Amino acid sequence: MNPQAAAELPIVDLFDENCKPGTAAWVSKCNDVRVALEEYGCFLTPYHQVSSQLKDQVFTSMQELFDVPLENKVRNTSEKPYFGYFKHPSIPLSESMGIDHPTTLDGTQSFTRLMWPNGNQRFRESVHSYATLVSQLDRVVKKMVFESYGVGKYYGSHMDSTSYLLRLIKYRVPDEGEEVENCGFPHTDKSFLTILHDNQVAGLQTKTKDGRWICVEPSGSMFIVMAGDAFLAWSNGRVHSATHRVVTEGKQTRYCVALFSFSGERIEAPVELIDEAHPLMFKPFENMDLLRLYSLDDLQKYSEVFNGGAN
Repeated sequence: MNPQAAAELPIVDLFDENCKPGTAAWVSKCNDVRVALEEYGCFLTPYHQVSSQLKDQVFTSMQELFDVPLENKVRNTSEKPYFGYFKHPSIPLSESMGIDHPTTLDGTQSFTRLMWPNGNQRFRESVHSYATLVSQLDRVVKKMVFESYGVGKYYGSHMDSTSYLLRLIKYRVPDEGEEVENCGFPHTDKSFLTILHDNQVAGLQTKTKDGRWICVEPSGSMFIVMAGDAFLAWSNGRVHSATHRVVTEGKQTRYCVALFSFSGERIEAPVELIDEAHPLMFKPFENMDLLRLYSLDDLQKYSEVFNGGAN
């Protein structure tokens, strides 16, 4: 299935100066965000609160990070799946590391000390600042969607329970003579919401509901907001969790920063989103339990359990 060059993701500017909560412009913008997530499962948004200087610092720091010895990288462990160092034979060009609680100084400091026992202040400060700013974007998107569905009263408790994971991902250039079938690994995220940004090297593709692949063209000012399976279940199937993959040309190293948000509350659809036209689709579950069900080696089990319905 070839990517469709003509297809494009919607672009929603969340920070229009005329768009203030309670105004007609705000209600309209909330609708735009909700519709984008329902139809595409993701959208692009300019987010200038993260400066060009900070983005450059983060990607420079990532190059330093992936140059540390492997013995340092494998110290990045977690009892939560995919929260630590990850490298899999099926995607040999990719490796990634995770920072749990990146919006806290303790979280970024703990990770930094694993990689650089003598410290790396520039890395710690840039990554912490980045995660904090992007988490604010996460809050705005969720507030807009909750309000658009008329269930804004649940927003506060949801955010109070939310935790974050920052994944730093590298897609390397194949070594000379290395034959690698770079087909990407199509998947959906198990998070509630994911916010992605790259070093302006193309590769990300998302799949539409009718089976077309859209190539997401990189842009320094644009962030990609993507719904995960937890958001899909919470919305009782209204929000679309987009299948996506990374397919690189292998000519330039691609770096990507992904902020994943996970709900600490039990995932269940608000009663307001259940009616005759939208019967309950999913049993209540814990976000982390969903993540634990999923693995590259056991996709069938995950599919059967997650899509088992609300019996």
